Amino acid sequence: MFIPLHDTNDLKYIRLQWVTWSLIALNAIVWGITELAGAYSEFTTATVLGLGFIPSVVNDIAELPPSLVLVPENATYVTYSFLHGDLLHLGSNMIFLWVFGDNVEDALGHIKFLIFYFACAAAGALAHGLMLPTSDSPLIGASGAVAGIVTAYLMLHPKVRIWVLVLGRIPLPLPAFIPLLIWVVFQFYMLVTDIDGDVSWAAHVGGMIAGAALVLVFRRSGVPLFDRRIDSPKAVVHKTTKPEPVNAASPASPPKWGR
Repeated sequence: MFIPLHDTNDLKYIRLQWVTWSLIALNAIVWGITELAGAYSEFTTATVLGLGFIPSVVNDIAELPPSLVLVPENATYVTYSFLHGDLLHLGSNMIFLWVFGDNVEDALGHIKFLIFYFACAAAGALAHGLMLPTSDSPLIGASGAVAGIVTAYLMLHPKVRIWVLVLGRIPLPLPAFIPLLIWVVFQFYMLVTDIDGDVSWAAHVGGMIAGAALVLVFRRSGVPLFDRRIDSPKAVVHKTTKPEPVNAASPASPPKWGR
């Protein structure tokens, strides 16, 4: 659909979005470790099975061999979100987190944002497990958490200008609500029409619902919803100059043009 490139939304309450940066770094490190080990290596397979969210295991329909149990079953509601299948999977999630995560972190605060991120990831896993309760395939990826961030950003800053790459080649500056609302509707559409696909649209929708609910509770006091201001790019500077008075006593003198 589109790739977010940049927004014009400055931070207002925090100096640095260190939680967002830390999450991106941790996701990249985990992917790098599994990539170095090899996509089909025993280490990567064990990591995906041990840390991925497997509905049949969580619902006590199936059981992992003891050698593959790396964390308690309930912990996989979160640990799955740090695993990614390939660089495209990782990159697509991280660029959304990079563009939109900082302003949601700014609106919530560092600690609440971290709780928000994990809660959206857990909600995505929960929705996936409810949709496919007997599935033996491990769910991986940060999409559920990122979907919650996208929804929160949409509710906080719908009119902020963001640069998006449409169809992979057309850069456009648009108010945030146009691409993000289309993206949200698309997730619900795919949930209904692509039940057996390789993408867990249920995880996306679960994260979105959690993000929409939690931003109402977690945002700082005084942070408004549906901010009405429209931010201009930083390169655009508006100046008001005071015009110089015209000397009525010297009509023959040349006019002084303002800059």
